[in-house]
Amino acid sequence: MLPFVEASIPTTDQPRIVILGAGFAGMRLATRLKRSPYQVVLIDKNNFHQFQPLFYQVATAGLTPSSISFPIRKAFHGHNNLHFRMADIERINLDEKRVHTSIGSVRYDHLVIATGADTNYFGNRSIEHHAYPMKSVQEALLLRNHMLQCFEHALISDDPSEIDALMNVVIVGGGPTGTEVAGALAEMKRYVLPGDYPELDFDRMQIALLEGTPRLLNGMSEASGEKAKRFLASLGVKVSSHTVVSAYDGRIAETKEGERYPTRTLIWAAGIKGNPVKGILEQLIAPNGRISVDPFNRVKGLDAVFAIGDIALMEGEGHERGHPQVAQVAIQQADRLVENLKGDQPGKAWKPLKYKDLGSMATVGRNKAVVDLPWFHFKGFFAWVFWLFVHLMAILGVKNKLMIYLEWMWNYITFDQSLRLVIKQKPDNQGDRASD
Repeated sequence: MLPFVEASIPTTDQPRIVILGAGFAGMRLATRLKRSPYQVVLIDKNNFHQFQPLFYQVATAGLTPSSISFPIRKAFHGHNNLHFRMADIERINLDEKRVHTSIGSVRYDHLVIATGADTNYFGNRSIEHHAYPMKSVQEALLLRNHMLQCFEHALISDDPSEIDALMNVVIVGGGPTGTEVAGALAEMKRYVLPGDYPELDFDRMQIALLEGTPRLLNGMSEASGEKAKRFLASLGVKVSSHTVVSAYDGRIAETKEGERYPTRTLIWAAGIKGNPVKGILEQLIAPNGRISVDPFNRVKGLDAVFAIGDIALMEGEGHERGHPQVAQVAIQQADRLVENLKGDQPGKAWKPLKYKDLGSMATVGRNKAVVDLPWFHFKGFFAWVFWLFVHLMAILGVKNKLMIYLEWMWNYITFDQSLRLVIKQKPDNQGDRASD
């Protein structure tokens, strides 16, 4: 921590906007502020933007990590008012209007918190310690490595119960992430894994999707949730509603209803919580980690501090618990904040956010998806194509779009995912090459 060291940012007469986080909200805001009368400083712990909706495809060997990641600096080529710094955010000093980071402190005139969200284990330490989340590229890769290693271990085990636990997968959470990863794993079980591991009997492999509420896809229509359940059942996934996982020790998942699921792989997709920054008053932070904001995304009681995206809790009519934590909310909040900042003049009123729900969608596998648009709903092949198109267009970078399109077409034509690599870390005892 370097609280008294000034981070190296070019001096300027322009007002400075500091953005914390390069997710959908932070990147959208910074991009829209190109050529604005502000100096923009974007800070993130990674030097790349991650496309979160496709983490599950990295975890299930469908896409490379690089294809859903985009270098932040590349997005700002040729724009001298934008500056990126890769650093860990440590705390905010509201009195001094400074952000303290691992590379020093940064002064701000306007501060925008866009630190996103992380996995919510609801205080269950056993699940937090043993389950596998998917909230970053690194976690998706870790899950992929783990699942492939489980099949390798199953090949050399002579204990039937251990083989079952190594092959079984339990997914907790029936939202889009849980539903999509369940479908992807079911297709791997059907088309890919038997060819890779012919010595294993994949009829023994059980994929279970457990949801604590009455149905899947709670943020979508009841018809879409029911159709997704039928799609998963046709792929051999066991779907259980009204089922809450209470404990997991790395071998057995136990539910409050008394069921026990032997598995070495429990994927946790049951909830998210905000990533607040130290320095924000505790009374402004909700139990789920989100920061309370007004209709202009201004942190309540603070004039020059804003929060947008998953971290922001904007309560209002129709959104008593805040807006859904999805990309379209983050993008609309960033766009409105840009409009207000660019048009900020004495006597000119700011415009509040009027969120427009553009629809929701989820894919459950090859030719299987559900789409809810404001004016109608559809499912099946055309919904699947629509899902592919929308996600492909949302990816940053022409090269990334092309890579993903080619990989998807290859997977569709060959019924194969060619990225089943176990990437091992260097053992700690090898030491540092620089010291040799």
